[in-house]
Amino acid sequence: MSSQDLASPGRAASKPAIGFFERYLTVWVALCIVVGIALGQMMPNVFQAIGRMEYAQVNLPVGFLIWVMIIPMLLKIDFTALGQVKSHWRGIGVTLFINWAVKPFSMALLGWLFVRHLFAPLLPADQLDSYVAGLILLAAAPCTAMVFVWSQLCKGDPYFTLSQVALNDAIMVVAFAPVVALLLGLSSITVPWDTLLTSVGLYIIVPVIISQWVRKLLLARGVAYFQRVAHALGPYSIGALLLTLVLLFAFQGKAIIDQPLVIALLAVPILIQVFFNSGLAYLLNRKLGVAHCVAGPSSLIGASNFFELAVATAISLFGFQSGAALATVVGVLIEVPVMLLVVNIVNRSQTWYEAKAN
Repeated sequence: MSSQDLASPGRAASKPAIGFFERYLTVWVALCIVVGIALGQMMPNVFQAIGRMEYAQVNLPVGFLIWVMIIPMLLKIDFTALGQVKSHWRGIGVTLFINWAVKPFSMALLGWLFVRHLFAPLLPADQLDSYVAGLILLAAAPCTAMVFVWSQLCKGDPYFTLSQVALNDAIMVVAFAPVVALLLGLSSITVPWDTLLTSVGLYIIVPVIISQWVRKLLLARGVAYFQRVAHALGPYSIGALLLTLVLLFAFQGKAIIDQPLVIALLAVPILIQVFFNSGLAYLLNRKLGVAHCVAGPSSLIGASNFFELAVATAISLFGFQSGAALATVVGVLIEVPVMLLVVNIVNRSQTWYEAKAN
């Protein structure tokens, strides 16, 4: 998803802004739900044919759309920023702790509590495990691109944000599959290792390699040229996401019509997770004496998700019609309004944050 450029460590952040498509992402997702369900009911044979276009359990149209989604985001990541990690080690330590030691495990717990127990009578019994798997996939993928927007909106340190995102992406290459497999196993969900590893390769490793190669070629023609191209690619990323959602809801349409309450129920653990993790990161940073301009983006990075990766992996592992795919899409639906609320809380609490503890 597009964001203001933070591609170069030596470049200060531009004026805080959130793009038109990003600002109204919840509206576009809602429209995709309506359009997808309508098309799925009107042309079921067409979407069934699309669903059969697979190779090695990977849906080819969706695989293409995922690359169009992810590569423009990864293009903005400068892995040379990893050299700045030592400058913000406390804030980065807090974010890494939240992203990899707290968030995936807390979501697994929330999924077990709400999906398998409190909400179980209201949800389709045959999809309970799949819903939990989708929530785990959502929590195990730290946000990559929209973090730049959230950081700018809370006047975050751009160098910290860039180095943190670069480090998260580097860790995700090796940690995403083991964390997901561990939590699926703990949740008594069979882990399709071959498909999981294929997803990591297709949706993390290969896009990282391609994006960094393209980034190098573009920067060879000048920073201004790189920024123009990166900005121009943003709408394609959003468009690919929305088309993927149309496809997904075309397959999910009957289940949603029959169970409209499902989306609202799945949103509950996601909302709790966002506020819990952002609040915990914020308080830990304050306790450690971290500057507010670092604590803000630290808490936002700790709370948001790389939902594009989660959606892609859920579809690959469990299919278009799975509860896992639907659960990850709920994360897309509520991402922008919830994160804007967290940004507002971070900004309004700055005076309290910077006040000396009694």
